Amino acid sequence: MAKCVPAIVLAAGSSSRLGQPKALVEWNGETLVGRAVRLLQESGCKPIIVVTRSELQIDVMLSCKDATIVVNPNPEDGRTGTLQVGLLSLLSELGRTPRRVLISPVDRCGWNKETIPALLENHSNASPDPSGHPLLLCEIDKVLALSKESSLREQLEITRISAPGVHMNIDTPADLEALQ
Repeated sequence: MAKCVPAIVLAAGSSSRLGQPKALVEWNGETLVGRAVRLLQESGCKPIIVVTRSELQIDVMLSCKDATIVVNPNPEDGRTGTLQVGLLSLLSELGRTPRRVLISPVDRCGWNKETIPALLENHSNASPDPSGHPLLLCEIDKVLALSKESSLREQLEITRISAPGVHMNIDTPADLEALQ
């Protein structure tokens, strides 16, 4: 179980290629953001922060009532900027910097509940192979010091571990069709 390991779901992207908000895409009767929060909760993660954009705030709240919803005021700054908003909210909620945080981009939904225990066996940045997500982040201060446009892949050493899941990335209408 992920007891006391917090999690952040990144759901602030513009979804311009998909043409609809990725967070609100329905898959097997639940939204992608609701699925991510549910799986993290079932894995024992706490607290769970969902970072979204202002126009999606209400719909995201309705999809995942047991998570803390935070609005990124500048989602165009990119994924690292959104992650930094989530980390600062998490630091405020916890009153300290956690040693480890699980990060789940809403459009990378190929992981399952069994992926999390495999990640938590690590004490350094790790992501599951083949799904690639969620990411176990252990260098919180380093990420907070990055520019908002930085790529985590280029700035952090991330160990790939064997874990359940499949690689999925929901970016285009064709990706959405494959999901159905």
